Amino acid sequence: MSMGTMNRRAFLAVAGGAGLAAGLARVARAAPTAVPSYLRNHAARHPGDLKAAALDWFREARFGLFIHYGLYSLTGRGEWVQLHDRIPIAEYAKLKDRFTAEKFDAPAIAALAEAADMRYVTMVCKHCDSFCLWDTKATDFNSVNSPARRDLVAEMAAACRARGLGFFPFYEHGFDWRHPHGPAPWDWKSRAVRPAYDPPDPFYAPRESYDFGRYVAYAYQGVSELCANYGPIAGVWLDGIAVPLSGDKALFRAPELYARIRELQPQALIGYKSGLHPELEDFMAPELPQIEKAMANRGTKPMEICRTMQKHSAKAPKGALWGWLDGADHVTPDEVMTMLAEAGEKRANLLLNVGPLPDGSIHPDDIATLKEVGRRRRAGARTDDGKRKTE
Repeated sequence: MSMGTMNRRAFLAVAGGAGLAAGLARVARAAPTAVPSYLRNHAARHPGDLKAAALDWFREARFGLFIHYGLYSLTGRGEWVQLHDRIPIAEYAKLKDRFTAEKFDAPAIAALAEAADMRYVTMVCKHCDSFCLWDTKATDFNSVNSPARRDLVAEMAAACRARGLGFFPFYEHGFDWRHPHGPAPWDWKSRAVRPAYDPPDPFYAPRESYDFGRYVAYAYQGVSELCANYGPIAGVWLDGIAVPLSGDKALFRAPELYARIRELQPQALIGYKSGLHPELEDFMAPELPQIEKAMANRGTKPMEICRTMQKHSAKAPKGALWGWLDGADHVTPDEVMTMLAEAGEKRANLLLNVGPLPDGSIHPDDIATLKEVGRRRRAGARTDDGKRKTE
């Protein structure tokens, strides 16, 4: 049986996750047929073809909000703190007992995105530490099983839908520093595949019983839940490309994952950073160091460029920028407008990141900047007679 024709049941068996079939049956719901709220102004251009409408919408969106929030936010040292500080898995897991998200306000965040003249929100639902912000059946390491007792993905998806914003769940696919059978150093050359624990953390499966297929099935279930349980989504944002590109990327079985996404969400766009399987993906989403590669791979695909509102902090590891950084300076409205202009020159959207504070609230400086950027964008989009220009 070829990878391209493998059905869902066969995939689970080959991936070593046949036991997940019952769990996936609970999320195998009918694909959405109604026009999602974010596509209402584009669907008429492409009657009966929501995917084409989605591609048009994304090309014209220009500006989106990125959100990095999770257990790492409690440390003020960024999303790579577990790796850089070599925090043992059991020790890092204790952060879950302090995760309250008491001021995470999805409707307010969606309203802020709208005020900034953004068209969509991309939310990190699982990062490298494997903590999930939704009511997943794949692991108890999630926000519902924390003091927060909340499904933050459900809240954010609903808030975006209410305001006509597209919603992209972000799933860290290539890196996983917790799963016992996640990517391991003996198969993948990426330097950050796991924290350099010495001796190896006993939470990981030893090499003699290691089964990467179990991790592949775990990721398949997580992405399936995000596509099945939260209404129409704008797309799926996959990250961690350095790992599959450092070994045999076919082991990740991404084409089967993409087929599952399209089965559940036909209109959803799929992106995997600068392109894991460019021929199968719908958009590129590079950070600054990856732009050149993404430009070479994009063909006619739309693209977004990922930037962040935080600058480096002396209290955080070098390279950490996305999760909240204690003591970091924040970009100004002028700097954001420059980012937007630079993205426009490349025919790309700007995906601008905020790192919420430990309690889930957005940094006051970022709120002020985004509101001012929105004011300037709206003012600049009007002609002399006061009518709004078309994008």
